[in-house]
Amino acid sequence: MSASIRKLIVQVDETRQEMGKTIEPPTRRAVAIAVIENPYAGRYSESLDELIAIGEELGGLLGEKCVKALGIAPGAAQSYGKAAIVGEAGELEHAAAILHPKLGAPLRAAVEKGAALVPSAKKRGTLGTAIDVPLGHKDAAFVRSHFDAVEARVSDAPRANEIVVAVAVTDSGRPLSRIGGLQVSEIKGEDGLR
Repeated sequence: MSASIRKLIVQVDETRQEMGKTIEPPTRRAVAIAVIENPYAGRYSESLDELIAIGEELGGLLGEKCVKALGIAPGAAQSYGKAAIVGEAGELEHAAAILHPKLGAPLRAAVEKGAALVPSAKKRGTLGTAIDVPLGHKDAAFVRSHFDAVEARVSDAPRANEIVVAVAVTDSGRPLSRIGGLQVSEIKGEDGLR
């Protein structure tokens, strides 16, 4: 099954100053969003295999779009996250089918490694609904400097029979992080935690 993509959006935000301090290099976060047709809209199905396959397809596509938008090598990616908004003719389990079983492996390939779980969020919504895509370090979940989120929103989606799927990738943590915890230089990346 191939995703029926109505719209693809890629955006990058770059923080250059925070609290009057220059951020050098700037903190950059990319979000790639696909607006897709929900093949299960308006009906119940015991099997959600079509959405699971679509999730696998979108994990690689959206992850690669983010890395390219940041202009970095895949291994230079530091954080990632995923989210989905299901239109009103769908159900939350449709978002879960896209996000959880198979989206992660191709996203990890797009950012090289990715030992940590990919943070996720899902909700039901309508046109213009926003969702915060949670972020965490790709190799070590305990790196507090990378606990963050970036908003994803499409003004004309999701329609009732659509799903908005977003993947976010960063090349750094939060600007001016200073709350301690495991530092990037201390990551072992063996268990996805430290």
